[in-house]
Amino acid sequence: MKSANYWLAPRMPKPSSSKPTYAAKRKMTMYKILLIEDNEMNRDMLSRRLLRKGYEVIMATDGQQGIDMAGSEAPDLILMDMSLPILDGWNATRQLKASPETKNIPIIALTAHAMVTDRKLAMEAGCDDFDTKPVEWNRLLEKMQVYLKET
Repeated sequence: MKSANYWLAPRMPKPSSSKPTYAAKRKMTMYKILLIEDNEMNRDMLSRRLLRKGYEVIMATDGQQGIDMAGSEAPDLILMDMSLPILDGWNATRQLKASPETKNIPIIALTAHAMVTDRKLAMEAGCDDFDTKPVEWNRLLEKMQVYLKET
């Protein structure tokens, strides 16, 4: 019969290896993503998936809040919904690209408007790329990785 203390015995630590652990690798490549999205379900779905991939996620619910957060938080990439309250994504993008502090942050437009003219308008506003909703996760991830220089 085993004593009760058997279950409380400390485990020996595993020997350390010279290779970084998975968690350490994720910390080394953690990028900050600003998700500007007014729809709560879209925000929840995208933020959960981004977090699972190891990204740091900050969120804004309207264009003006997105501009303010881009200036104060210095994200590595912005996912911009185009149909936003207070200030729409087209005007928010124009302001971000006009500002010296935020002009180099890549912006990927996310919109349910999937017409060729919608893509053209987003690119003319200053977006670096364009993706449609509902979001096809792997396609969006590939686009993000291009701008974040991930392999």
